[in-house]
Amino acid sequence: MFFQVRWLRRFGLLCAVVMQLASRWAAPVLAQGGPPLLTTDPVTPGPENLEINLGVMPILRNNTKLVQIPQIDINYGVGEDIQLTFYAPFEWQATTGQPNATGWSNVFTGVKWHFLDHGENGFNISMFPQIEIRGSQASDRTGIADPGTRLELPLEFSRKVGPLEMNLECGYYVPLDSHKTHNERFIGLALGHDFTKKLEGIGEIYNDWVLGAPPKDTFFDAGFRYTLRPSFIVLFMAGRSFSPNSSGQPEFLAYGGMQILLDKNGRSLHHEK
Repeated sequence: MFFQVRWLRRFGLLCAVVMQLASRWAAPVLAQGGPPLLTTDPVTPGPENLEINLGVMPILRNNTKLVQIPQIDINYGVGEDIQLTFYAPFEWQATTGQPNATGWSNVFTGVKWHFLDHGENGFNISMFPQIEIRGSQASDRTGIADPGTRLELPLEFSRKVGPLEMNLECGYYVPLDSHKTHNERFIGLALGHDFTKKLEGIGEIYNDWVLGAPPKDTFFDAGFRYTLRPSFIVLFMAGRSFSPNSSGQPEFLAYGGMQILLDKNGRSLHHEK
């Protein structure tokens, strides 16, 4: 318990320092996190709006090949500053020396609160507590899902730095009901730039550190969002770890998918205002 509290205090201090630096150095902002990136942004869909992200995400390690197909991420806006989230990936996994396995990985559900909102020309912060629900026994046996329930406690910040839009997320996982799950902390920095009205270039550096067990990943990726129509956005990113393949960190990861934006509780496609 003391170990867990100590890490929470350290990570809270790190987030506070980064937030202070961001507010001092940056100018106006548009958030750049969210799919296809792992780093999340503070922005919510808006009242009665739906954001649906459907994607495929391969993650290739030295001895394990994993593909999330599909990866389902659904976000619903309650008022201007609240977002309800449901996230569920179905995974195919191939591990050296073991039979291939498929199944649903851990489901996440949570609420994002965009509590500091200075609009597109100001500093934005949100908190996004989520519950990672324990996987099924079958998914647990194959390693597709974690066996316990965990609480995820992240903070998101966004600002603009010169021509680049910056988005930072840092957070911590706390096990709730199983000695088989671990504390975990993560931090991601996402950058983006609008090259045209339809094409947005994006990239991130992300660190995910499980305490007392693998994985301990630090990787980078880059990609784009391309707006086909106001309600349909193509999502893509690809990257790899900074470490060599033998370290067990991802030698390749990617995401390809589509973001669907719906208004009026899903009754109509989103249109530009």
